[in-house]
Amino acid sequence: MRNWKTGLAAGVLALLASSAISAADLPGKFPGVTIDAKLIGGQQYEPLYGRISEWEKETGAKVNILSKKNHFELDKEIKSDMASGDISWCVGSNHSSFAPQYPDLYTDLSKLLPKEEIAKFVDSTIEASTIDGRLIMLPRAQFDVSALYYQKSLYNDEAKKTAFKAKYGYDLAPPKTWKEVSDQATFFANPPNFFGTQFPGKEEAINGRFYEMLVAEGGEYLDKDGKPAFNSEAGVRALDWFVNMYKAKAVPAGTTNYLWDDLGAGFASGTVALDLDWPGWATYFNDPKSSKIAGNVGVVVQPVGSSGKHTGWSGHHGFSVTEACKNKDAAASLVWFLTNDDSQKLEAANGTLPTRKAVWDWDIQQAASDPYKKEVLSTFQESMKYAFPVPHTPQWIEISNVVYPELQAAILGDKTSKQALDTAAQKATDVLKDAGAL
Repeated sequence: MRNWKTGLAAGVLALLASSAISAADLPGKFPGVTIDAKLIGGQQYEPLYGRISEWEKETGAKVNILSKKNHFELDKEIKSDMASGDISWCVGSNHSSFAPQYPDLYTDLSKLLPKEEIAKFVDSTIEASTIDGRLIMLPRAQFDVSALYYQKSLYNDEAKKTAFKAKYGYDLAPPKTWKEVSDQATFFANPPNFFGTQFPGKEEAINGRFYEMLVAEGGEYLDKDGKPAFNSEAGVRALDWFVNMYKAKAVPAGTTNYLWDDLGAGFASGTVALDLDWPGWATYFNDPKSSKIAGNVGVVVQPVGSSGKHTGWSGHHGFSVTEACKNKDAAASLVWFLTNDDSQKLEAANGTLPTRKAVWDWDIQQAASDPYKKEVLSTFQESMKYAFPVPHTPQWIEISNVVYPELQAAILGDKTSKQALDTAAQKATDVLKDAGAL
């Protein structure tokens, strides 16, 4: 009986220790606690990380950042940790495209944070951050869908307007279709000094761009039974777009090695006419300290493919707390702090799309007196209407890892688009079979 009572008391204490902190107590006090973190790295994320020192001052805890890497490299590191059983860290950057791979790695934040705080986020982002009924990440101000940035001066040049219409038979204006992007990118290109457009050429980045172009061409990545279906006529048309841009030298020769930071730097350098890119770059592109085209940047809703559908591959960033974390309450406090109203206002001021309802209202008010930001915000609000997530499979990243080398092979001319997609579809099928999904 004594052992039973002792066990019951211990259970009650454990339940109390794991209960959600009240909203009034946030961020809380955690003197002497150190939270190890693995975070996404990149110039656009640094302003937010500057707030970590504020959290440390308010809570008495410390944050030890173990890694700062792009999400592809971070994903490899996290998987290595999982394989070795070495999960000693507490907070990790996460993304809606990557999260399904980690069903048991992260804890349920709904048990650690007040319901009223979680309710302050846009409902759809909380829904997308919930897997098997568990809230595995809090969405940061990084809802991503790509719109088309362009250099305005190119469209105000009378000589270019005349020459373009003579060659293509229609007026030069920011493109509404991907066929127009092709025409204009080829027209503007003057390699090796200037390029019509660009795209990321490796890892999930190129697979995601191919996926959204596939949708715009009327295709599907996985069919209703979960089988790869991208090696279709629509798939060939989609991949041919990338192949043709590379063959025409309308994109930089090194594009098959590019990821997001390379694209941001490329457009900001003034050597690219058109750039399909994320909202987080908006301020960077228009800041004379970081961009040679500041004051010369326009943005329009992402174009449509031959099916009449827009591209719109989307997702959102977030922060998660590991199940193995010994200080989950402190870790949850840090995650809350990095996604609270003040943090989201900081990120939204730099062009990202907020995931908190109140910050959307604030952002719209801020844009009223800033013509560029007003254009960016209204464009991305429209772009969000056409947003769609990656296929709902935990194997998305693993599939991307076997598909993207085949996409590269077609872009570089080593295979036809059909050959590359047939091989990629077989490799993707093998991945799904090995995982027991087929």
